[in-house]
Amino acid sequence: MLTLPPENRWLFREPFGTVFSDFSMVIPYLEGKIFCTVGDVVTHNALSAGLIPSIGVIDGFTKRSPYLRMPEIRGHILHVTNPAGTITDELVSALREAQGKMPCVVMVRGEEDLAVLPLTEILPDGAVILYGQPEEGLVVCEVNKKLRADAKKLLTYFVSL
Repeated sequence: MLTLPPENRWLFREPFGTVFSDFSMVIPYLEGKIFCTVGDVVTHNALSAGLIPSIGVIDGFTKRSPYLRMPEIRGHILHVTNPAGTITDELVSALREAQGKMPCVVMVRGEEDLAVLPLTEILPDGAVILYGQPEEGLVVCEVNKKLRADAKKLLTYFVSL
């Protein structure tokens, strides 16, 4: 299990990709691509637009409050535990399993925010990861060599437990 020490959490305040203010602006980037969503609101917006994420990672909360608007989820569902500020082996294993069961939703007991980092390693080049940036909008990351290197660098700020 990797844990992000509180003194390093500031590193994750900056978006890890391009920020869009509205989900409709992102739809053209998704055509013909594997795309994954991290977060309940982003997953909800994709499903509401008629788009089914290859992998959706949700925890039932948004901004620490229960998220009760999720449309019906279809496909495989995996359940994992991943405490806030961590990337557990269980989460990484579930994301790898989800890749072979797409479409798949990974339901997290705890917090899903940091799932973006292992997804950069698991997904093929050209896949797209979407996640919410509080008070800013939706972040779009295309998996490529640079994104993987950036994620690998951020992982150096974690401690292994």
